[in-house]
Amino acid sequence: MLQAEIKSLLKEDISILIKIPNSGKHYLCDCGEASLLSVREVQSISAVFISHTHIDHFSNFDGIFRHQIGSGEKVVICGPKNIHQQVEARLKSYTWNLIDEKAIEYEIREIVSEDEINIYTLRPPYWNLELIKTQNFLFEDEYVNVDFAILDHKTDSIAYLFKEKDSVTFNENASGFRKGKWISELKTAFENNAGDKEIEIEGTLYKTSELFHLLTRNAGYKFGVIMDHAADEGNYEKIRAVFGGADLVYIESFYKDTDQEFAKINYHSFASASGKIMNECQVKEAIPIHFSRRYTESDQEEIETAFYRAFRRIN
Repeated sequence: MLQAEIKSLLKEDISILIKIPNSGKHYLCDCGEASLLSVREVQSISAVFISHTHIDHFSNFDGIFRHQIGSGEKVVICGPKNIHQQVEARLKSYTWNLIDEKAIEYEIREIVSEDEINIYTLRPPYWNLELIKTQNFLFEDEYVNVDFAILDHKTDSIAYLFKEKDSVTFNENASGFRKGKWISELKTAFENNAGDKEIEIEGTLYKTSELFHLLTRNAGYKFGVIMDHAADEGNYEKIRAVFGGADLVYIESFYKDTDQEFAKINYHSFASASGKIMNECQVKEAIPIHFSRRYTESDQEEIETAFYRAFRRIN
């Protein structure tokens, strides 16, 4: 399953690394300070997911691309409206006379609405934006597809749900046949719902539908990251629609319950509010993250206690 690691210390701004098991690929959620993020991990990042571009979520972007330049790879950057212009501005603020156009390629995916994603490219050394196309989905590769919700933080704040692809397993004990390439053919037919296809096993033809009982579909792991958002019903309706039933969600719990007036003023969430919406979403596990830097470790413990009390409905 997906492995998520918070790479920021308590007094640092948030950054989360998502690793794909048995793969060299990583994804990064937000670009705050990240003392625990290694250069090697940065160089393995194939996609960056920005919730919004307040300084505490975007300040370390320069440090990220500093270690990506020269890789020759394409790196995808997803984010809210105008993310393409903000990335362009950051890149153009440096001198690139020693870098050629093949050093790296950035593909920027600007989330305009739920079904409108603008795709831009940026290449060195001039970093001139080029609009390539508009599409109705955000991100998909061989490992995951990514859904999202556009939340209100007095600016668009994107919450992301990473969904591993479903897997199909073969029940060898129930088969009675010798292993062979027919198993992969059967799995392909199963995934394509091609029950009338014929495959040969040990000299005999079988309809794939007759053998589907040997296969089991395993739902992919679902991991969510919900960053800054106002604690209101408008946001909660969107969160329920995307994150219901997720396996694990990291969710912003910026303020203590005793400071929820600050949360309201600053369009943030607070401990029990974040726990409550995770309970309503019936997620299997939830973890509060991204606390105000004004707080101490004991304040963090207070936030976590209130969060889990609401999440698990403990009186």
